[in-house]
Formats: sequence, structure tokens, C-alpha cells
Amino acid sequence: MATTPTVRRLLLSNELKRLREQAGIDPDKAARHLGCRTSKISRIELAQSSIQAGDVKLLSELYGAETDHAEVLLDLARGQNQRGRWAGYRAVYPDWFRLFVDLERDAAALKSVEVEVIPGLLQTENYIRSLFEDGHMLDPEDDIETIVLARCERQELLTRQDPPRMSFVLSESCVRRQVGGPEVMREQLHHLIEMTRLRNVQIQVLPFNARSNAGHIAYRFTLLDIPAPGFGSTLDFVYVESHDDAQYLDAHESVSSHAVLWDRLQAAALGPVESRDFLVEAAEQMG
Repeated sequence: MATTPTVRRLLLSNELKRLREQAGIDPDKAARHLGCRTSKISRIELAQSSIQAGDVKLLSELYGAETDHAEVLLDLARGQNQRGRWAGYRAVYPDWFRLFVDLERDAAALKSVEVEVIPGLLQTENYIRSLFEDGHMLDPEDDIETIVLARCERQELLTRQDPPRMSFVLSESCVRRQVGGPEVMREQLHHLIEMTRLRNVQIQVLPFNARSNAGHIAYRFTLLDIPAPGFGSTLDFVYVESHDDAQYLDAHESVSSHAVLWDRLQAAALGPVESRDFLVEAAEQMG
């Protein structure tokens, strides 16, 4: 079962919409059944507002959901809200990034492409500090140790009891760009090498001389696959980050397009064993 309230709400809204469409019921009829405005049904199905367990039960009956299916939906509804999740060191996350933290935590599989910087899930503490030490990437109210603590908490999912499958394609730029100097980079590259030994982690390097359309590696993104408990539909997202904002793409066309791009980049990259050897050599060359 999903653990974060955000993902619970997304799963619930996604499944309620699927059930309604499968039953051939329009939003107006669903709204009349609940005694509400049609706009409320739209907000629920867009995960823009929560829905009470009683309303979930009424809609499940209207849509003809099986008893077991309806129980799963009710369970999701009971876990939609959780106050105080973004207090303390978690407050360092900007609002636009918090959804990704929740999606990441509940994902069964992640596929990430990075073009300049080592992905946050794979960064060492010294690498993180070096990224922010000049203060240019730091909000006035934040401090580096808070950022380190928050990012290290995210990294716990790498080695938890039931970890997601994680695949990374890293441009050679990530490996060669010195963040914090040779000593920090040697430590970081050795950490990447250790991460490749985890059964659920795969790291591939896309070298400068790879035979691939140069434009393909210009895009950094993450594909997330979030399973739905108790029913067949899943949540598939593409996360695309900019300097101070992000896009969460869930349209089938967008997900499919990025999946094709992922396949091309993965095919052009070195294999996992060759990538490990590449990282070993790069670490030896540092400094």
C-alpha cells in the first residue's frame, strides 16, 4: 500500500476516474449522486482536493466496484491527509519538489537521466556540501547541513527492505565535472562504484564519444512507475526539473515519448560492467 498521503490521493483520484469512465457515467451524474457541484468531481479526479471516505463509498457503489476493490479505495481515502510532514529539516524542500519526494518514495521503479550533476540519490555528503557551499543555490533561510540531512533521508530508499528498481544514465559530464575538487570527486566516484553493487541499482555512463544524437542527452528527466494496490492501473510520471520549478507529466504521449528517449540513451551508454570500469578509471585519474 502507498505510504505517502500525496500518492494515496493520486492513486485514489486516478482509480475513481477510471471506474467512472468504465461504468459509462458522466461527471454530472456522479455529482448529483453526491449532492455536489460537477466541479468537485473534477477536482477529486485531478487530485486537487481530498474526498471523504463516505463519498468514496457512495461513488464506489455508483460505479459498480467490487467489495474488495471498494475496500482498497476506502483505505486510500483514510490516508490522504497527514499534517506536519514538511516541518523540520523537510521544510528545506521547495513546494514544487515535494510531490517528487513522495512519488520517489512510493515508486516501484525509477529511470533517471542526468547530464551535468550526480543525481541526488547517489550523492555523498561532501559532494552535497560542495554543491551548495558558495551559497548561490541556497535560500537565505536554509543551511547546508539541513539540506544534507534531507537528501540523506531520501537516499534511505536505496537500501530499505523493499527498495525500488533504480536505473541511471549519466552523461560523462557528471563524472568529469569537478565539484568540490579532486578529493571530493574521488570519494563520489568510489561511492558510485559501491552503489553499482546493489542489486536494485544500475548505473550506465554515456561517454562523450558515444554514437548517439547529441541532442538526446540535453534532457534530464526521471521516469517513475508507481504501482496501484488492489487494482491494475498504475501511475506513470515523467519528472522534468528546471532551475526553480518542475513539470510532472502523466499524459500517455509524454510518458511514452520519454520512455523511447530513455531506451535510446540506455542503448547508447556503456553497459553496467563497462560503466563500472569507466568509473574506476575516472576515479584513478582525479587529481
